[in-house]
Order: sequence, then C-alpha cells, then structure tokens
Amino acid sequence: MKSLKEIYKTLAMKNETLFAMNFYNLETLQGLLKAAAAKKRSIILQVSPSSLDYMGAKVIAPLVKASAEEFDVNVWLHLDHAKKLETVKTALGNGFDSIMIDGSELDIEENIHLTKEAVALASWKDVPVEAELGYVAKLGQTQEPGKGFTNPDEAKRFVSETGVDALAIAIGTAHGFYKETPKLDFELLRKIRKIIPNTVLVLHGSSGLPDNDLIEAMNSGINKINVATEFKDAFMTSLKRGICNTDEIDIRKIFPVAIEEVYGVAKQKLDLLEK
Repeated sequence: MKSLKEIYKTLAMKNETLFAMNFYNLETLQGLLKAAAAKKRSIILQVSPSSLDYMGAKVIAPLVKASAEEFDVNVWLHLDHAKKLETVKTALGNGFDSIMIDGSELDIEENIHLTKEAVALASWKDVPVEAELGYVAKLGQTQEPGKGFTNPDEAKRFVSETGVDALAIAIGTAHGFYKETPKLDFELLRKIRKIIPNTVLVLHGSSGLPDNDLIEAMNSGINKINVATEFKDAFMTSLKRGICNTDEIDIRKIFPVAIEEVYGVAKQKLDLLEK
C-alpha cells in the first residue's frame, strides 16, 4: 500500500477525493471499515487529541492496523486538529500515517511558525502534514458569512513557507451540525485551487452538508473531506434508542445495531464518490 505522502502527490493533480472519517471507539471504527469494505474504497481514519487521550496513543495504531486487515481495506491513520507539538510527537512516535497541526486561531505569522515546526518533526518519518488557514467555526461557535474565509494569496504564501502537504480552508463550513444550511463560497474554492494547484485541499465541517454541496466541493478542487459529528450522532442515537427499549445487559447485543447506523452513514458518504 502506498503511503499517504505518495497518495497526496497525485490527488490534487488528478482532482480526486478521499473521505477522512473520525472514529471514537472499536464500534465506530468497525462501522467505518465495514462501509469502506462494502464500497471497496480506501479511507483516512482520524482521531482528535481527545480521542487519542481516551483510547490511548499506544493502542490506536495497532487497533486500526489489525481491524483494517480483518476487513481487507486500505486505510491511513491521521491525527486531527492537534494544537500542540507534543501531541504531534506522540502520534508520530506511535505509528500515525499523517498529522494535522491546527494553528488557525493564531495570527498568520504564528500559524506559519508552528506549522513549520510540525513539518520538520514529520519529515523524519516522511509523514504528510495538514494545516488550517482561515476560520472554520468550532462546535458552539457561529460562522458568519464571509468572515475569516481563506485568502488565496495568503494560502499561496502559507504553503510556500511551511511546505505543508494539505491545507484545510475556510469557505463557509463549520464543525458540528448546522442550524441552517450554510452557503459555501465555491468561487473562492476554485480560486484557491488555481493558485495552489499541487496542494491537497481539505474541507472541514462536512457533517450535515447537503450531498450536492459535497459533490460540488469535490468537483471544484477539494481532495479530502472530513466527517466526524454525523458518526457520533448516528452511534449515540441508535445506542440510546436500543438501551431504552430493552432490558438486555449484554453490550455485545446492543452495540451491533449502533455499528450498523455508523456503517449506513459512512456508506452514503462513499456513494458520493460515484456521482
């Protein structure tokens, strides 16, 4: 299997897209892998720093490797939204295939400095680095139209000075579910694609976006689509419903239904690659 570093070199050139899906435990991981196997698709599996702490840094990579072999799918393990270099070092030291350093809430000079340090660390392992430039609202925050959107010229400078392999850009998405359908600036996306043609462009905040928006994003230059909240919601909604409707105490009989819900959501996302 090719390294993600190698894959990234051709994604932008060929205008292809990979889905990157967050998991939180064995069950959500199984749901994602089942969907990847059903669709015969490679996917990026992601964990946030909080999931890294929850599951244990030494446990995650072996768990992903063994599970991917069981489902016979190609996957890469990615650290999502690391804020600290220590977290990056932990991931790199425990077999992660890719890392993201998120300095998006810093000013551009500080973001560039932090990202360059992460790129230097990852270079020793030949691991690709993703960064974020612009303002993608976090959970509980509000994304105001046009505010904090990625500037194409700044994106060109950022990529040139840091050497990142992938760049998460702000075009109107937000993390978590949306209270109302966002209006994405696809023209801005196309401008950024044109000015940094060889860099993988990443769309964060994809949970809850209409399918036609995701398809247009792919057609306009997005190479990596991150989905997280929808999987958490599918798993927990199913789990709550199952627990409330049974006296069963064997979690091995309750969890499979929730796994199927995650599988269904993930499969629907992967179906979009065929449209």
